[in-house]
Amino acid sequence: MSELRIGLIGAGYMGKAHTVGFQGVAAIFETVLRPVCEMIATSTAEGAAEHARRWGWHRSTGDWRELVADPHVDAIVIATPPRTHLDMVMACIAAGKPVFCEKPLGASADESLRMTEAVERARLPNMIGFNYIRTPASQLARQIIASGEIGDVIQVTAEHVEDYLHDPALPASWRTRIATGTEAGALGDVAPHIVNACLRLVGPIASLVADTQIVHARRDGPDGQEAVENDDQGQMLLRFANGATGSISFSRMAAGRKMGYTYRITGTRGAIAFDQEDQNALWLYDAAREPSRRGFQKLLMGPAHPDYLAFNQGVGHGTGYNDQIIIEARDFLQAISTGESVWPTFRDGYEVDRIIEAALLSNRERRWVTID
Repeated sequence: MSELRIGLIGAGYMGKAHTVGFQGVAAIFETVLRPVCEMIATSTAEGAAEHARRWGWHRSTGDWRELVADPHVDAIVIATPPRTHLDMVMACIAAGKPVFCEKPLGASADESLRMTEAVERARLPNMIGFNYIRTPASQLARQIIASGEIGDVIQVTAEHVEDYLHDPALPASWRTRIATGTEAGALGDVAPHIVNACLRLVGPIASLVADTQIVHARRDGPDGQEAVENDDQGQMLLRFANGATGSISFSRMAAGRKMGYTYRITGTRGAIAFDQEDQNALWLYDAAREPSRRGFQKLLMGPAHPDYLAFNQGVGHGTGYNDQIIIEARDFLQAISTGESVWPTFRDGYEVDRIIEAALLSNRERRWVTID
């Protein structure tokens, strides 16, 4: 087993998740490449050194450029706010290093396309971080839909809603400012995950209409109250290229919802339903059953389902959030070992960002927008 030296930029929520992922992946999946936590970069040398000590990284730096240029770093994971992605990704490409970037790929669809075309020209393995779609249940949902088990998809109801900014006393942050976040608030933070799920499970979106809202217009900042510059919540109506219709809700204000990533997909022969807060179950409705036996059946995930057995052997014992990240790490290592990128690539991240940009345009101009 060959070693692959990983560089990580960012030590926040996702930085720790990726650390755990790379430290566990070779044991879980017996990968061809064994990742080594070589170097971590944060905004200060002191902070980077402390995270390296706590999390088990060999070296650290307060300058991400030093990490990218280091000859002993073979591949790079970017887990920083979206405004930073463009410069970091382009530097990784210039250095000829495979790159994994957290979503959203860019602060705009134009940025995402620029990174996508650059990494494709360089023929470097690349991935974008959509972890929720990696659960065994959502992988099973894709198999069920692709096999035609529920027939042709005719309708989708989906949402990604959380409550991390429901409290009006919470201060402003990079997420609420366009200069440090993006023009899209909840639309850019949580909506990309469920848009990605719709694209993966149902297919391309042909057109949409969107409506967004800022609930708490002002929050406390370092210099007093400041305006919240992007959306707190909203909805989209969708028309898919295959003729299905759908809706997506997204929110950072949904009191009581901690991981409200859900979808219900109806077909001509049945339906499936999923809720990330119960991520080890998929609900299946078979319309062909005798009328007195029709109803949603709860399928508990177990060794017969995608990627489950690597974690444990017991049906219903379950996988968790960090296991999704380990699956991502497995796929990134596979892409590097084979030289062939594994879904979702930067191109897939760009397709999501195109939908987000179309939603922003729709909300601004109060109209349906066609996705070219």
